This record gives sequence, structure tokens and C-alpha cells, in this order.
Amino acid sequence: MADINALTALGVTLATALTDAVYVMFTSAVVARRRLPAANWSAIWYTLSSFAVISYTENWIYVGFAAVGSWIGAYASMTFLHRPPRGQAPIGAAPE
Repeated sequence: MADINALTALGVTLATALTDAVYVMFTSAVVARRRLPAANWSAIWYTLSSFAVISYTENWIYVGFAAVGSWIGAYASMTFLHRPPRGQAPIGAAPE
């Protein structure tokens, strides 16, 4: 097994966490049919993801760090970035 560089592992985790958070923002812009924000978020998304892909193609073990970062990014963005206004159900929630 190849050596794991702690800084690269942290970078991959952070890059994928940010990538997933940006992906949530991109999807939100697409659903809202906002072209310019969707295009901007898409460009940021691909820029961030390129670091992780380049890093873990050199050593397969970084895929695990990418998965952890992806989970963190999606969870954090859904928790903190898209809170519905008080008293209003989130988009897509089942009717009561």
C-alpha cells in the first residue's frame, strides 16, 4: 500500500465536501430556473472536483477520503444552507 499524505487526504476531504455543498447550490439554482447562478455554481463545482479526482487517481485510498468529504458536504449543505422558513414545509415534503 502506498503512503498516505495527510495534507493530500485533508485536501481531498475538504474538496469533496465543498464540491457536494456547491452541487446542492447548483441543483437549487437549476430547480429555481436561475441560469446565471446555475452556470456559476457549475463552474465552481467542476473546479473543486478536479482536485479530488487528480489526487485519488494517483492512489486509490484517497477515494475513501473523497467519500467522507462528499458525505460531510451534502449533510452540511442540506442542514445549514437550505432551511425552510419557519412554518413552511421543505420543497418535496410529503403532504400531511
